[in-house]
Amino acid sequence: MKLILRILLSALAVIILANVIPNVSVDNFMTAVIVAVVLSILNLLVKPILVIFTLPVTVITFGLFLLIINAVIILLADKLIDGFAVGNIWWALIFSLLLSFLQSIFFSLLKDDKS
Repeated sequence: MKLILRILLSALAVIILANVIPNVSVDNFMTAVIVAVVLSILNLLVKPILVIFTLPVTVITFGLFLLIINAVIILLADKLIDGFAVGNIWWALIFSLLLSFLQSIFFSLLKDDKS
């Protein structure tokens, strides 16, 4: 149940950002849900491989290169999903940063109080 809520909140974040960022567009909420699922899968499968291949650059840049990897993942999702478009890598970088920020806010609402 929590996974479904996280995906729906991610889709909501994608919709919000598509309306705020000029060169990012998503057709409808169902496309945003697909974007959320695809981004989750890409982050699970592709991102670790990219991190390993770019480890020297990531170490030299003190981890800042991970932001570029996130932008590349966004652009890959752009190519895989019809109805989702990102202008270029700079807009993907902005989208990635703001998506992470919104997700952290939304996901903090799902945390259980164990006190």
